[in-house]
Amino acid sequence: MDLVQRGQVCAVLFVVLFFRGGSCSPGVLRVQHKFKGLGKNLTELKSHDARRHGRILSAIDVHLGGDGDPTNTGLYYAQIKIGNPAKDYYVQIDTGSDILWVNCIQCTRCPKKSGLGVHLTLYDPSGSSSGNPISCADPFCSIAYQGPIQDCTPDVACPYGVEYGDGSTTSGFYVQDYIQYERVSGNFQTTPANASVVFGCGAHQSGQLGKDDQALDGIFGFGQANSSVISQLASSGKVKKMFAHCLDGIHGGGIFSIGQVVQPSLKTTPLVPNQPHYNVNLKAIDVGGSVLDLPSNVFGSGDGQGTIIDSGTTLAYITEGAYKPVMSAIMSYGPKLKFSMLEGSYCFIYTGSVDDAFPSVTLYFEDSLSLRVYPRDYLFEASESYWCIGWQNSGMQSKESRQMTILGDLVLRNKLVVYDLENQVIGWTDYNSFSQIFGDSADFFMNSLKLLF
Repeated sequence: MDLVQRGQVCAVLFVVLFFRGGSCSPGVLRVQHKFKGLGKNLTELKSHDARRHGRILSAIDVHLGGDGDPTNTGLYYAQIKIGNPAKDYYVQIDTGSDILWVNCIQCTRCPKKSGLGVHLTLYDPSGSSSGNPISCADPFCSIAYQGPIQDCTPDVACPYGVEYGDGSTTSGFYVQDYIQYERVSGNFQTTPANASVVFGCGAHQSGQLGKDDQALDGIFGFGQANSSVISQLASSGKVKKMFAHCLDGIHGGGIFSIGQVVQPSLKTTPLVPNQPHYNVNLKAIDVGGSVLDLPSNVFGSGDGQGTIIDSGTTLAYITEGAYKPVMSAIMSYGPKLKFSMLEGSYCFIYTGSVDDAFPSVTLYFEDSLSLRVYPRDYLFEASESYWCIGWQNSGMQSKESRQMTILGDLVLRNKLVVYDLENQVIGWTDYNSFSQIFGDSADFFMNSLKLLF
């Protein structure tokens, strides 16, 4: 398939510059943005983040199941094909959870339609010639449960289940079937590929999970557990245990890709070990070239502390002890403006170029990795000439998150972000692939996309 003809500009960038070919050629998933950039109002963005953080910070895993809400907490989603014959499914792409799961034909409270305008499909294992339930005696089940299941007999399916902080639940059983994806083959091309993986078949839902608003078929977790798709593909030799994303902050959407990045070279920072999410050690914050004088323990890594990289969060949340100094530095650096509060965010009226008038904010991480966030990224236009600051105070969300820093889409857009799970590091570089590679042609390519909104 020709990537240029499909208009998948970010995927072309991955093909041309980033990935090593051969037997471990990466697979690519084109993703769509639920809010298509920051076009929604602040209430919707913060409400989305509050729900999501309730999941990733407060969720209780029943057995191993994973973490994901197919109605409200995801931000990016993609179309994948499952089964034989293959059928289309729309799933959230989530770096904050592990397993792939989709709603199944047995489901009693699954959404029947979606406010996103996509067609929902219930997976039927018996309708796929390659689909089979996984027995509780299967080695995968022992991996998922970190040991054998008591009273297991070979005719009993391997169960999965998740209970969330708001009391919503999803449960079902594991099945094995083929997923189809596009594999990079070089020369601006991808070719169809498939792999047999184990994933969750959702049979029961309760609480908020049955709502139609923004519903999808399931969730595709990009977590580190052995039960994740990326771990399964890596253990079978299909790909390296790495993935990357390139998220477009202008048009919305982008590309997630599983595989090895070889160019450009990236600086990296270690992942904090034994954490359920992608935690890193944030060391300092610089505003406009001046490093802020912050308390030495403001970016701790103990219980209830730390910094999480989460593509499913819309804005960026700074620990309570650093938020006020950051806001003070931004507002004192820029032009003399009258600031007002809108739903807990500082907002102002301005008609000039925000990049010329406001400072960049640079975050410094362990091993000298830095992340620069430009004014055009952390400021967004709530209405014509009315701008709001996207940095948020973690302490205003919940007691559990007041000492957490959660870096979401606001700081990850227009960057190549690489998760090297083999070496337990994460790295990134500025890369507005759409404009840097194609210049004015980027709009032509992007206009050729048939977006899902």
